[in-house]
Amino acid sequence: MTKPLSVGLLLFPGCMPAGLLAFGDMLHAANRRTGRALFATHYVALARGPVECAHGMLLNASLGLAEAKIDALLIPGFWAESAEQVAATLEANAPLLRALARLNKQCSLWSYCTGVSLVAAAGRLAGNDATVTWWLADTLRTRFPDIRWQTERHCIFTAHSATASGVNGYLPIAQALLERNLNQTEFHDLIRLMVLPRPIQAHDAFQAISLIEQPSDLLRRLHTLVQRLPAEQITLQKLAGELGLSERTLARRVGSETSTSVAAYARRIKLGQVGERLTFTAAPIKSISHELGFSSESNLRRMFKELTQLTPAEYRERFSRY
Repeated sequence: MTKPLSVGLLLFPGCMPAGLLAFGDMLHAANRRTGRALFATHYVALARGPVECAHGMLLNASLGLAEAKIDALLIPGFWAESAEQVAATLEANAPLLRALARLNKQCSLWSYCTGVSLVAAAGRLAGNDATVTWWLADTLRTRFPDIRWQTERHCIFTAHSATASGVNGYLPIAQALLERNLNQTEFHDLIRLMVLPRPIQAHDAFQAISLIEQPSDLLRRLHTLVQRLPAEQITLQKLAGELGLSERTLARRVGSETSTSVAAYARRIKLGQVGERLTFTAAPIKSISHELGFSSESNLRRMFKELTQLTPAEYRERFSRY
């Protein structure tokens, strides 16, 4: 029998526990629906014992971080209304930050809302992509410049981390975890049972191209690579070399799995990044073109119009959430 994924739910003074409780309920529901022990959850803190969370709620940690043998740790946010309050919380939790820094590097750290700042301060996001709640973005960019902050995205997964914005950021993390471990019928049953939110509507051209919706490891690796590379550098030769495949093999496998060419698949992903920035930021198209490495603003506009039948300005007017 496969060993359950051991998930720690981190408690610390003043943390907001609602997301931890809901996250634990969703994993419990997954176990019940599948009839398998897919997940085991544990309340974890710097040391065992009761922890006073926000609003005076007292929860008991059954494990201390140093002794916890866990595969992943969910780190909630804490109440803060300013950058100064965030800084004070980080300072007050210096021992916790040191413990997070020492945690086994194979343990995935999933954080959301202001909890992302704890993982950043522990040095566990250095060199990685991450997102954070919008009002903290400038503060964290200044304080942690070694992290590639992408605040136009509400949830980002890397090999050993997940970051999400907002107090409900635990939801996309939970949803991705359930999608990976349940079959389609089980997952859809849980969506109905737990009333998970409907996804944000996007243009038809960008439906089903998110990273977590890619059906194979190769497509997920390719998706991540295309997002990272400047648009002008994306060629079949470059992609195949980075992925350790021959050009012919990459073209064959992508064609088999997507019924399209590597170039068309990559172009849709890169233009999807343009769509995200048009939706979630007020950045001018010239800045977006430069940031994503397109050869020219006019080239970006032409390709975007060909794919969506909308100019960038028309797309922003229709889909903007900024």
